[in-house]
Amino acid sequence: MLKFMTHPKDPNPKPADKQVSSSAKHPIRVALVEDQPKVRENWTRLINLLPEFQCVCSCMSAEEALTVIPPKQPDVVLMDIFLPRMSGIECLARLKRKLPEVQIVILTAMDNQELLFMALKAGADGYLLKRTKPSDLRRALLEVLNGGVPMTSQIARRLIESFRENSNSKDVSVNLSLREEQILQLVARGHSNKLIAADLDMSYETVCTHLKRVFRKLHVNSRTEAALLYFNTKMAEQKPDKNED
Repeated sequence: MLKFMTHPKDPNPKPADKQVSSSAKHPIRVALVEDQPKVRENWTRLINLLPEFQCVCSCMSAEEALTVIPPKQPDVVLMDIFLPRMSGIECLARLKRKLPEVQIVILTAMDNQELLFMALKAGADGYLLKRTKPSDLRRALLEVLNGGVPMTSQIARRLIESFRENSNSKDVSVNLSLREEQILQLVARGHSNKLIAADLDMSYETVCTHLKRVFRKLHVNSRTEAALLYFNTKMAEQKPDKNED
C-alpha cells in the first residue's frame, strides 16, 4: 500500500491553485501508465479523489498505453519510467508524436538524474516521485497544465547546468521568424498555449503550429528544452565581453 494514500486532501489550497484550476476545463482528464497492479489501483483512486480530476484510463504497459490512450484524448499522462519491455521514456516519446499537446509527467520511485534527463529530452513535461502527497500531486498537475514544469530544485539546477554546457554555441534567434521568437519568449515565461494565443491574438491551433516549427528549428523535443535554451542564450548575451576595457 502506498503511504501517500493516507494523506488527507489539502483543505486550504494555495491561491495559485485556485487560479489555475478555475481556467482549466472540468473534469481534467488523466491517463495513468503503471505496471504494478496495486500501485496502479492506488494512483487511480487518488486521481479520482482529487478535485477537478478524472482518471480516464490506467494502462499496465507501454504497448497498451500507445493503443488505449490516444482515443481517450487525456489532458495529462502520468507515466511510470520503469515498464516491462518498452520503457516509459520510449513510450512518452511515441505518445508525444501521437498527441503533441498532451502533458506527460514521469512517475518514479527514485530520483535518478540521468534517467530523468533522458525523459525530459524525450519530451517529458515534468516528473513526480511516487511518494508525492495528494495536495502536491494536485498542485503539480495544475502547474503542468498551466505551462509549468514540476520537478525538484536539484534537478532543475542540474538541467540548467547541462544546457549551459551543451548550448553555448547555439543562438535561438537563428532561422526563427519574429512570431516564433515571440512565442518562444512566452513559453520561457511559463505561458500555456492558450495564454499565448490570447496574448498574441491568434488561434490555439496557430500557436501549436508555430511551436512545432520552433522545436524543429531548435532541434528540441519539449517546452522545457526550448525555454532553457532561450534563457541560456539571453544569459550569454548579457555577459560582458572579456576583451572590452
